[in-house]
Order: sequence, then C-alpha cells, then structure tokens
Amino acid sequence: PPGTPADSTARRGRMSVREHKFPSAFAWGTATSAYQIEGGWQSGGRGLSIWDAFSHTPGKIRDGTTGDIAVDHYGRWREDVQLMARMGLPYYRFSISWSRILPAGTGTVNEAGVRFYSDLIDELLRHGIRPVVTLYH
Repeated sequence: PPGTPADSTARRGRMSVREHKFPSAFAWGTATSAYQIEGGWQSGGRGLSIWDAFSHTPGKIRDGTTGDIAVDHYGRWREDVQLMARMGLPYYRFSISWSRILPAGTGTVNEAGVRFYSDLIDELLRHGIRPVVTLYH
C-alpha cells in the first residue's frame, strides 16, 4: 500500500519478496471461460448467449469487439489440449456455453454441443489432464 515501507522499497527499485508455500494438495492448472475463448458463435447449432446479445448491441462495447471468434478454441481445441499437455498442466478448468447445449435456452438439447464438450473431455483425459467443469461463468 502507498506510504508503507514496502511501497518505499518498491519505488526505489528493490522489492522484498516473502516466501509463501502452497499446501501440498494445492491444484495447479489453467482456466478459461467459454465466451472468452471458444468463438464459433454460429457453429454447431449454438444459440445466442447473453454476451452475444450484449456485445452485438451498438454502443455497449467501446471498440465493438465481440467473442464471435475469440481464440477459436471451438475450432482448435485439439491443438489447445496438445499445448496444455506439452506444458505439463495437470488440470484444465473450463466453463460450458449453455447456448451451445440448449440453443433456445430450454427444450431440445443440441447433440453437436454435447459432443464438443464430450470430445474435449475425452482428449484431456487421453493426455492425462483432469477436466474441471464450471457450469456457469
């Protein structure tokens, strides 16, 4: 915080770092959010999400960007899993895009959406990466 001895040290270019140890059971990995990574906004039977509606409303996002493509995890998930495996990540926490599973919000389940997440989970497991699913993010 400003005005503390640590702040004075940091401003002079010297940082004092305290060692912190994580518990042995602490789980390291990586995490994503469906809207921020998947893209594929009109692919595989996906419906519109609240973020699609918001980001496509003129004036809501300063520069008009959307998650329509994002980093195209929907199209490149196999490569993404291979990258995670090369990094040695033991866990991958991801969220499910419910508009991919239930395009109308209720009613008929989109089998292509279910297959996407099922295939992703299977590929993670093949590479020794434990999936951690967030139901809503």
